[in-house]
Amino acid sequence: MKQQILERFLRYISIDTQSDESSTTFPSTSKQFDLLKLLRDELLSFGLKDVTLDEFGYVMATLPANTTKHVPVIGFIAHVDTAPDMSGANIKPRLVEKYDGSEVILNSELNIVLSPHDFPEMKDYSGQTLIVTDGTTLLGADDKAGVTEIMAAVEYLVNHPEIEHGTIKIGFTPDEEIGRGVDKFEVERFGADFAYTMDGGGVGELEYENFNAAGAKVFIQGRNIHPGYAKNKMKNAILIAMEFNALLPVNERPEFTQDYEGFYHVVRTEGTVEHAMLQYIIRDHDRQKFEQKKETFKNCINYMNQRYGNDTFKLELKDQYFNMREQVEPVYHIVETARQAMVELGIEPRVVPIRGGTDGARLSYMGLPCPNIFAGGHNFHGKLEYVPLESMVKATEVILKISELYVKKA
Repeated sequence: MKQQILERFLRYISIDTQSDESSTTFPSTSKQFDLLKLLRDELLSFGLKDVTLDEFGYVMATLPANTTKHVPVIGFIAHVDTAPDMSGANIKPRLVEKYDGSEVILNSELNIVLSPHDFPEMKDYSGQTLIVTDGTTLLGADDKAGVTEIMAAVEYLVNHPEIEHGTIKIGFTPDEEIGRGVDKFEVERFGADFAYTMDGGGVGELEYENFNAAGAKVFIQGRNIHPGYAKNKMKNAILIAMEFNALLPVNERPEFTQDYEGFYHVVRTEGTVEHAMLQYIIRDHDRQKFEQKKETFKNCINYMNQRYGNDTFKLELKDQYFNMREQVEPVYHIVETARQAMVELGIEPRVVPIRGGTDGARLSYMGLPCPNIFAGGHNFHGKLEYVPLESMVKATEVILKISELYVKKA
């Protein structure tokens, strides 16, 4: 299985599937279909039923039950796109076999080094095989590791019909990285009672809590006057924008928060003296604190309009997703079963809150409770991304064990 998982992962990451947040199409890039079509064809070759790839880039398939026991229908979901943050084209992966716990030189010419000094968790994988990049692209383990694990588990079950399992639904989605992954996902058509996204980080991660999330765009209207004659007349939109940002609590920025602490995060700025724009994301696990953060943000806008004139600031504020915990807790057995699967495989479960969101968060509010399981990768979205091969093997085993446990419980 280990060699097959490696070959499958390398095959998938060789296909560029980067999504594009500026695109108005769905999916946002047509090249995502290159991998989606491949997955559809592979699922058909496995002999799965109801294999479809629709116009929106959703691959769905069914592995029929081979048991007479009454077993819930379980779904496993992963996304095919890679982040816009860095190129996912022409990835040049390298295997660091029997990793010795020291720094890994990714690119000597560019002096790009993956070091346990910066990422101490690397030492947890001493003796294992790390898959890394050459430092010029991301790796794509987010979430092609998850795609690989689901496909490997399905193929294993097909090739071992003696293993009892219930009906298993498979789903692959586009555009998760730009927040549109399940915009057109049909939960009823998918047909699972619940599902798991294979989109977490290091070994043992199990997540059923995520941020409540909102996005904000702040538009500032300045007044440009010739600087030689600007006294008491000019309103510099750039400086006013900086003043607004300074009103938000400094200790509630991402670089100063952890665990269940929320934040305000400015992710983009544009500006001239006449016009400026600030783009933010607002996050908190606690729904009440999340609403308070949005109110604080609006109060700062109101204050700045009182200071500089009512038409100076315009705000676009939109909720993006909510904490899935509320939807998962009524069916908490899905978390307990995933935890049990890890324990039986000798994996220490680490139930942690997601400091972000997944397709599963939105799916949970669409009627498909969907916690998140580790896919094995680290340092997503950048040139220092890596994944231990053994972690992908373990994630595949977790999928198989979950399927086995629900048969035993029936």
